[in-house]
Amino acid sequence: MSRSPFRSLVCCFVVATLTCSTASAQVAIRGKTIYTMAGAAIEDGVVVIQDGKITAIGQANQIAVPPAFRVLEAKVVTPGLIDAHSTVGFSGILNHAHDQDQLERSAPIQPELRAIDAYNAQEDLIEWIRSFGVTTIHAGHAPGELMSGQTLVAKTFGKTASAAVIVESRAVAATIGPAAQKSGAKSPGTRGKTMAMLRAELIKAREYREKQQRAAAAGEKGEPPARDLRLETLGRILSGEQPLMITNHRAQDIASALRLAKEFEIKIWLDGASEAYLLIDDIKAAGVPVIVHPTMARAFGEHDNLSFETAAKLVAAGIPVALQSGYEAYVPKTRVVLFEAAVAAGNGLKFEQALRTITIDAAKILGIDARVGSLEVGKDGDVALYDGDPFEYTSHCVGCVIQGRVVSEVVR
Repeated sequence: MSRSPFRSLVCCFVVATLTCSTASAQVAIRGKTIYTMAGAAIEDGVVVIQDGKITAIGQANQIAVPPAFRVLEAKVVTPGLIDAHSTVGFSGILNHAHDQDQLERSAPIQPELRAIDAYNAQEDLIEWIRSFGVTTIHAGHAPGELMSGQTLVAKTFGKTASAAVIVESRAVAATIGPAAQKSGAKSPGTRGKTMAMLRAELIKAREYREKQQRAAAAGEKGEPPARDLRLETLGRILSGEQPLMITNHRAQDIASALRLAKEFEIKIWLDGASEAYLLIDDIKAAGVPVIVHPTMARAFGEHDNLSFETAAKLVAAGIPVALQSGYEAYVPKTRVVLFEAAVAAGNGLKFEQALRTITIDAAKILGIDARVGSLEVGKDGDVALYDGDPFEYTSHCVGCVIQGRVVSEVVR
């Protein structure tokens, strides 16, 4: 399936062979421990999947598996993992210009850029993260411009974007702070200019929507404004249809994001938020979720005040939290949320709390919890199988199932 020597790297370090052509509409998964994320863990359990959906789950001695079903076994079974913010599918493994579609530098404000138009469903990095149990990603245009474009939600399986994507336009990605600032006479050059430009665009979008509404109310006599893709996209933010995902790290930038959300009554997600622990009360009062930076992000620049304990502190305060692989312009081209959650579990989060940040809690923030994030009857058959504690580096993902398809399986 791979098109490069990268496949050998996967086989060597992950000891996995990907069998994506193996479509299994009927599969049962037995686990010594099954973490459903919808209740207590099930010991000696089984998950039954038919036609891509979970049809039964419970203790193995209470559920009969039809003889025609393929049966997989593992010590630990979890829902397929969810990466709450990634650029995989846009950032390519080769790190060459031809496979780097995550950031358009021609203008600071470009919310009209659609993620689905740039997503490469056959990027090798997708195969790699899937080998660790990641079955769903929230990916799109990277931080680094004031508004870099839209994001999508996709399964880590499928030959084309249309086959993999389950939400074409989930959020609009924005950046506040030095990462979005320009040098010389280009704008924005300061934090003040950054916020002024954001406010100005949202005001234009509000006026655009008002003109559309007046034209609609006037019927045949009304003349709507000429279509503007940028203002239409921002209009969905103003109407509450889409959130604005704001990447920032300093406390002062987090505070600016919260003020912007209050002023325009829009939904935002805080992304990165290295200094979120300094504004816990403000974030909680605003009812804003946080997609925390990768636990092992490099602690320099805007990240220099990051803490391994940020996720634990936010969870303890009752703030919705998810973890992410994040984005860096060079290497690593992607992290793995399994490892990020493992480090968070060693720094204040309990095991199941850490697992929630990359399963059901991530799904809830992304608005996809009706389909994924937990093992429940009626949900997608997305399952990760491990030969030990998933957060131990000596454990392996021995299988991965997406919508009933066995897409990764260990060869011993």
